[in-house]
Amino acid sequence: MILNSDSMKPIYIQIAEWLETEIISENINPHQKIYSQYQLAEMFNINPATAAKGLNILADEKVLYKKRGLGMFVTDEAKETILSKRKNETLKTLVVDLVKEADYLNVSEIELIQMVKDASSCIKGDGK
Repeated sequence: MILNSDSMKPIYIQIAEWLETEIISENINPHQKIYSQYQLAEMFNINPATAAKGLNILADEKVLYKKRGLGMFVTDEAKETILSKRKNETLKTLVVDLVKEADYLNVSEIELIQMVKDASSCIKGDGK
């Protein structure tokens, strides 16, 4: 992953989201030790304090837990916590924005639903 320094999203949020994606993709599993702030800082050429901030967000959300002197580890519930958060926050925001844009463009609910179905079919490889 390459961090986007031009993004409106702070680097520490991008770090947290990258780690979340690694967890939901099962590249990092429950009870597995996560990268340290220094490893993340070296990987992404950022300040260790920035990396620590990203890790602390995930610890506050109960995605990671600390073992004194050993580092941070993934919780049993991490994947479910992340999926729930992304569904209830990220996806909901995207849907609200999509519906607002459709309304501005006078796209009917039926047309919008069909567009979503068509996009889903394309992504899943069903054609169209």
